[in-house]
Parts: sequence; C-alpha cells; structure tokens
Amino acid sequence: MKTHRTNMKNAKSSFFITAVVANAAGDIFDLPGYAALGADGPLHVPLTLAATCDLPYGSELMYLPDRVPLLYDLDERRVVALPENPYVPGEAIFPVAAFNSPGFLISHTSAYEERPQAGFLPLFSYGAAGWHRGRFRSAVIQVDDEPRQDLRHMPLSKIRRGIDLMRRRLPDNRLRAHLENCALTYGCPAGKNFFLGRYEAPLPTSTACNARCLGCISLQTEDGLCSSQHRIAFTPTPREIADVALTHIGRVQDAVVSFGQGCEGDPLLEADSIAQAIRFIRSQTAQGTINMNTNGSLPQKIALLLDAGLDSLRISMNSLRESCYQAYFRPKYAFDDVIATIEMALGRGAHVAINYLNCPGFVDAPEERDALTAFLSAHPIHMIQWRNLNFDPLRYLSIMHQTARHSRPIGVGRLLDQVRQQFPDVRHGYFNPPKMHSDG
Repeated sequence: MKTHRTNMKNAKSSFFITAVVANAAGDIFDLPGYAALGADGPLHVPLTLAATCDLPYGSELMYLPDRVPLLYDLDERRVVALPENPYVPGEAIFPVAAFNSPGFLISHTSAYEERPQAGFLPLFSYGAAGWHRGRFRSAVIQVDDEPRQDLRHMPLSKIRRGIDLMRRRLPDNRLRAHLENCALTYGCPAGKNFFLGRYEAPLPTSTACNARCLGCISLQTEDGLCSSQHRIAFTPTPREIADVALTHIGRVQDAVVSFGQGCEGDPLLEADSIAQAIRFIRSQTAQGTINMNTNGSLPQKIALLLDAGLDSLRISMNSLRESCYQAYFRPKYAFDDVIATIEMALGRGAHVAINYLNCPGFVDAPEERDALTAFLSAHPIHMIQWRNLNFDPLRYLSIMHQTARHSRPIGVGRLLDQVRQQFPDVRHGYFNPPKMHSDG
C-alpha cells in the first residue's frame, strides 16, 4: 500500500463522519469503522462534522469505477487503500463522490487511487462525501444561497406550460426551439428558467470556439471523454436573439439574459450578430441585464458589444498564471488579450466577474493564491463566481503539476477567507447578478 500524506491539523475533532463506498452494482453504503477521507491535492484529511454539511438538495452521488477508495481506519488511525469490503470478503468496493448543487464549492475531492486500467472520469466535479446519523454529508462551502437553480422550484408541469406559452408567443423562433431541447433533454436549469419566467435566460449563439478547454462540455476531441450535451448547430438571427431576450425581460423583474452557455462555443465569435441583437433590445427597453459569459479573447469585439449596450461580462479562468491557463484552455489567442478585455471593460464601467474554476489541491496552492491576489490588486473586478471544475481531478492535478510548481495547499476555506480579508469589496457568489445588485 502506498504511503499517503495526511493532514490532521484540521481533524482534531472526534466527530469524524463515516466513509461511504459502493459495490460493483452501484449500491452506495456506509462502512463503519472507517472515516470518510477528503483529498486536497497530495493531502488527505479525515472529514469531520464541522468541515461538512448535509448533502445539498439536488446533489448527486456517483461511484467511481476502476478506482480504489482511500479511507481513514479509525482503529489503526491511518489512511488505507481498501479494494474490498472488510465485512464481505471478496466484494470489490469503489469510491463515492458528490456532484454538488450550484452555489456549493467543494473543499475536498473524493480520495482514491486509480487502478491500472482506469480511464478519464466523465465531465463532473468529484467532491468528498460521507455519512452521519442517517444523512449523507458533503465537503462543501456555500458561496451563493440564491435559489436560481434549485430544482424544487422547477416542476416539470410548469416547465411544459411555459414551453406551450413560448411556442404561441415565438412560434417560428429557432432559438426558442433550441432552448426547449436544453430544458427537456439535458435538464439545463437556465433553459428551464426561461420557460418558467424567472431569473436568468440563456442566449446561446455560437457554433465555434477559439479555445479547446480540457473540460469543454459541448465538444470533446480527447480519447476517453465525451461531451455531455450537443453544441448549438446554427447561429440565431439577431431578431431571434432579441425576441427571446425581450420576452424574458418583459415578464421577469430584475431579469438577466446571458450569451455564452454550455451548449455553445464562445459568443465573441458571433459578436457582430450579437451586437445587432443588443442594439435592438436596447432600442425597445432599458430594463434587464445583458450579460456575456466568455473567454474574453477578443478585446476589439468587446468594445463593439459595450458600445451596443452590453452590461456585464464574466470571464472564465482556471488560473491567473499564464502557463496554467494555457494548459487548460489550450487557446488560439493570447492570454494578454484576456487581461486587456478585463481592463477595457472595467474602464468602460461594465460589471466584470471572473468565472473561477475550483479544484482543491490546485486552486489553493500558494502560487495560485498569490497570482489571484496580484491580479485582484491590479484589476478591481466586481465579483468572483466560484465554480467547481468539471474534470477528472487527478488527471487535472497531474497536468497542472507538469506545467508549473505548486507548494502544499492551504485549503479552499482558508483561500476564501484570505481573499475576502484582503479584498473586502469583491463580491463572492455563483450566479450572474442583475444590474441593480451588481455593485452590492
């Protein structure tokens, strides 16, 4: 058995939560005598009640094939790799991970070793989980409590009624039809919200991208990985885009409409059409927030969109170190152009957020923290939207460690605390805020 580095500094409490594992049939069960273990890069920490919360509603548990769970043996007080159920000799067991609901940032990934035949895990995040007194527990930190994507507020019957309404209002609109597929086939919360008439509506437009992100969910060329949804196959007309946006803005208070969705490439590649759509929207109403989620690669296109009336930008980042950014995004553009976009948008008075991808063991490395704080010192953005990285964590850490040096992680919770203390004016959350709340 391999020797594992264990961090007991944060595990002094006797209230460890019990490990959960799965059998080959996918049945998940607790394992008395063993505490759940969380991974923070090379560090392994027995999970306590204080460091976890009840599994958030809407989260899902997954078992990880071709992997061996790492657990904390309470009798021997050490980390063990346990390929078989100690209470059922010969029964293979597998690690369990939590795919947590929006707004919850994982502080530890599931702890496991790969078997030799292991391939890439599907494009989800893999948070550590355990069991205590009849409930599953999850190693997460809540960063946003808005119920924008809470499935309890998205009953299928109401979604279908909303679809019928939008078919009558926008009968020939191809973008509306595309969003139906997003809502019903892929279960997209943003698509559902459009038909429910609440919060934020998606405006996917781009069939292409100028990056090849490792974790792209709409187009994959890597062996062993597949996209989780199909990319939009057409470019909506400016009028189709505007009609969907105006319909949403017209019936939702503090509405947000957003370009740059999981079912498309990067919207900057369709900036000319989008600018026409924005100009038409703004010719009809000053209400609503027009947002773009983007890689920020084309500053000159950002200027065009800001002139048209774009209100806010969210720029995706996995790292503020160029080498690590390049290793994940694999872009066809310069990192400096992304920074130039942020500087331009701030100078023009737009709301600017970064979509900061979280993988414990990397994001909380001191080198990453220092790069983030240096960036925030030089660029007074308004918000960090913390998102869990949907990618195989061990493979991601391996790629990043081959790219740059990383010291002992400080912990995701400590990272959040340090950033908040050093930059009290920066908002932390998950969702794109409407204009009236954008400076809150």
